[in-house]
Amino acid sequence: MTTMTENAARFREFKMPDVGEGLTEAEILKWYVQVGDTVHDGQVVCEVETAKAAVELPIPYDGVVHELRFEEGTTVDVGTPIITVDVAPGSGPAEAPAPAAVESTVAAAEAQPEAEAKPARTPVLVGYGVAESSTKRRPRKGTRAPAQPEPAAAAIQAELNGHAAAAARPLAKPPVRKLAKDLGVDLATVNPTGPDGIITREDVHAAAAPAPVEVPAPAPAPVAAPAPAVVSAGERETRIPVKGVRKATAQAMIGSAFTAPHVTEFVTVDVTRTMRLVDEIKQNLDKYDMAGLRVNPLLLIAKALLVAIRRNPDINASWDEANQEIVLKHYVNLGIAAATPRGLIVPNIKDAHAKTLPELAQALGELVSTARDGKTSPAAMSGGTVTITNVGVFGVDTGTPILNPGESAILAVGAIKLQPWVHKGKVKPRQVTTLALSFDHRLVDGELGSKVLADIAAVLENPKKLITWG
Repeated sequence: MTTMTENAARFREFKMPDVGEGLTEAEILKWYVQVGDTVHDGQVVCEVETAKAAVELPIPYDGVVHELRFEEGTTVDVGTPIITVDVAPGSGPAEAPAPAAVESTVAAAEAQPEAEAKPARTPVLVGYGVAESSTKRRPRKGTRAPAQPEPAAAAIQAELNGHAAAAARPLAKPPVRKLAKDLGVDLATVNPTGPDGIITREDVHAAAAPAPVEVPAPAPAPVAAPAPAVVSAGERETRIPVKGVRKATAQAMIGSAFTAPHVTEFVTVDVTRTMRLVDEIKQNLDKYDMAGLRVNPLLLIAKALLVAIRRNPDINASWDEANQEIVLKHYVNLGIAAATPRGLIVPNIKDAHAKTLPELAQALGELVSTARDGKTSPAAMSGGTVTITNVGVFGVDTGTPILNPGESAILAVGAIKLQPWVHKGKVKPRQVTTLALSFDHRLVDGELGSKVLADIAAVLENPKKLITWG
C-alpha cells in the first residue's frame, strides 16, 4: 500500500516563479509537454507571459509529467504549482498527493532535529524556483530497485538531499548550460563571475580556452500574431480581455500622463544628407566596419540623440518623488519602442552612450530581432533613461509621445518624405521629416528641451561633421 508520505516524496510540484521583478502573476501561453511525457532537468515545459514579456520556463526535475494544473490562457499567481512530475515512474502505481499533503510532509521533515544543519538556500534562477526535493531518475529495466527506507525517514532524507543538491549545483541559466554541454565544459569546474555566483556565457568560453567556440543558439520559433476575433452576423460589439503586456502598457501610460507634466516641441528637419550617408554606408560597409549589420535612418537618428544628450547631459535624468530629488544619469539606456503582436514594448540598449556606431547598429539589430520573435526579457525592458519611437514607419508625420515612467524624454520620429524645401536660396526637392520631443517639465525647462531638439536637428542636417565614428 502506497502511503501519503511516499507519494509526497515521489511527486514534485513546479511552482510559477517570479520571472520578472516583483511580478505577481503570469499567463500560461503554451504547454510544450503533455501528461505522460518524459522530461529532463532544464527542459522547457511551457511559455508564460508576464506584464513585461513572454518567457520560457525550464523544469528542474527528471521524470514523467503526471498533471498539468492549468490550461493554456489561464493567469496564475506566482508561487502556485502549475505542473506535477513523477520523479520515480518505475516504482509502481501511485496517486499524486494533494498540495496540502505535500506541504505538511515537507514541514514535518523540516521540523526534525537533523534539518537544523541543512545548508542555506542558494540564489534562485528564473524558472527554477527553490529546490524542495531530490531528483530521481527512472531505473533501467532489469535493474533491481534499492530497498526503500521507512516512509518518514525517506521524506526527511529526500528534503535534505534536495537542499544538498541545490547547494552543490552550479548556478547557470538554461542557455548557458546548453552552451557548456555543446563545448564539453563541466560547469562544476567553471569559475563564476556573474552576480550571486551565477556562471555566464563568458565564463564558459573562458573555461573552454584556448580556442573558445561560439555555438549559435537555435532559431526561436516565430511568434504567431493573435488570431482575429470571429464576428458573428449581426454582432455589434467584440470584447477583448486586457491582460499581459497590453495591460501593463496601459497602466504605465496612465501613470505617466497623470504624474509627469508633459511638454512637446517640434522641429522640421532637412535630412537629405543623412539619407545620403545611409546609402553611402550601405555601399561601403567594410569602410565603416559595418559588414553584416543593418543600416537605416533610425541608426543615425539614435546616434544624433546620443550626441545631443552628451552635449546636454541634464536632460538624461529622473524625478525621485519619495526623496524629492532629481537623479542625473551618467549613462544612457536607450529605449526603442517596438510594436509586437502582444502589444507595445520598449526594450533598451544598455550603456548606448559608450557604443561606437557599429556597436550601436549591432545592438539595435539584436533588440529589434528579439522583440519581433517575442523573446524580449524583462531585464531588457527595465532601466531605460530616454526613448525613441519611430512613428514614421506607419506613414505618420509625427505625434506627441507619452513618456515612459521614470524617464525624462522621448523622441518621436516622423515619416521621411520628399518635399519642396528652400536650400541655398532655391526651392528644391529635399528629404524632410518632423521630430517631436516630449519631456518632463519638472526636470527639463523649455530652454534645455529646445537645445536638445535643435542639436538633434543639426546632427541630422550635417551628420558627417557632427557624428563621431569609432
